[in-house]
Amino acid sequence: AKFPLPKGLKLTIEDRDLLSDPESYRRIVGRLLYLTLTRPDISYVVQHLSQFLQAPRLPHYQAALHVLRYLKATPNKGLFYPHNNNLQVIAYCDADWGSCRNTARSLTGFCIFLGDSLVSWKTKKQKNVAKSSAEAEYRSMSATTSELEWISHILQDLHVQFSLPVTMFCDNKAAMHIAENPVFHERTKHLRIDCHYTRDKLLEGFLQPAYVSSQEQLADIMTKPLSEYQHNYLSSRLGLLDTPPNPP
Repeated sequence: AKFPLPKGLKLTIEDRDLLSDPESYRRIVGRLLYLTLTRPDISYVVQHLSQFLQAPRLPHYQAALHVLRYLKATPNKGLFYPHNNNLQVIAYCDADWGSCRNTARSLTGFCIFLGDSLVSWKTKKQKNVAKSSAEAEYRSMSATTSELEWISHILQDLHVQFSLPVTMFCDNKAAMHIAENPVFHERTKHLRIDCHYTRDKLLEGFLQPAYVSSQEQLADIMTKPLSEYQHNYLSSRLGLLDTPPNPP
């Protein structure tokens, strides 16, 4: 079975089993949205569930209950922040091309670390339809770059020294090549200028893209359903560990 959706359950607007009491579903999703502030492992599914607040259906409600059962089974999971941490900023970014069956838009996902500590993460649907997986990944890189620059300003305001360039891991070599050399071809001629923000930061020496295999792409947990093993593996790599229960 795959997390976070039960096996065989798909979230589509084609389901006609409208809930008689949609408020219960909205309350659950509202609480789950709040919980993503400390549980990045549910960001992907909560992003999906939040799209159906206006007219939730039975499969959506069942998926929300599935997430609640997962949380009930893992009450002690929490992010671990070591006290002897270094201050090097690194990022992982990923995109799931055309994952939305209703709009054909892709998902952007990223997670940013300060040393070994996860400090920022997000799953968000892209505003435009990507014509290729490389374009979807490139847009994800642009969004991650914006977040990295914002974090760098915060660190500078706090007088925290960190080294440049910031390493950003991506598992799409075509998107990395576009960032390094945006030549005019079928994959890049339709990209808007604001997408080349990543390249500008690369030329400034602020950013350094690096390739990472799909198995080690930590942002995968933000953009797609995973097997139980891979989900648990990436969760632990994010620093989401089982904490001991409070003593009586």
